[in-house]
This record gives sequence, structure tokens and C-alpha cells, in this order.
Amino acid sequence: MRAKEKMTSIGRPVPELPVADVERAQQHYRDALGFEIGWLYPGKEIGAVSRDNVGPIFFRKRKPPFEPAVHWVFAEDIDASYQELMSSGANIVDPLERKPWGLRQFTVKDLDGNLFYFHHD
Repeated sequence: MRAKEKMTSIGRPVPELPVADVERAQQHYRDALGFEIGWLYPGKEIGAVSRDNVGPIFFRKRKPPFEPAVHWVFAEDIDASYQELMSSGANIVDPLERKPWGLRQFTVKDLDGNLFYFHHD
């Protein structure tokens, strides 16, 4: 493709997280992280959640052990996001702090070990 040719428009990628139990993951994301349950496929092997501008996030049932996924999430108001997730019972494994690389961030781990690095410049 030549540099001057216009590329086609593509949408945002949809993450698919490995989980041991899709329905349990959906309920956890709803209750602890403020997501809405989107759908659960018959057989409960795959489902989705979404929240605000995040999502959908797909969950796919996997047999442990599996390698957890890692996601970086920009938070417009990092302090408010931190307080909200703390008060809702999210598993915050690293508290909000300024990191040596300059970002203020905190880390949330879900029930299956998937990590979310919430950050702000």
C-alpha cells in the first residue's frame, strides 16, 4: 500500500478475556466494576459486558490454568475512578500512585487474574 492511499476505517478492537465461568465473571464485573451484562450465549461458553465507552468486553470459558489478559484503561478522573472501584469492592492489587514512568495509576485484578491498569497522565 502506498503512503498516500487512504486506509479503510476500522472499529475498536473487542477484548476477549479468558475466564473459568462466564456467568460468574459477568456478575463480578456488574457488581464490583459497574458494568452491565450484555448477553450470555446458550451453553454459557461466551458472553459480554459493557460500561460507558468501554466495551463490549467478551468473556470466553477456558479451562484453567490459562494466561490472564492485561489491559490499559485511561481514566479521565483517576481519583474518582479509584474511589468508585474501592467502594464497590473491586480487587485493587496496586493502590493509586504516581509511577516512576510518570503515570498516576492503580491496578485491578478480576476473579480470573485478568489485570486492568487504570491510568492518567
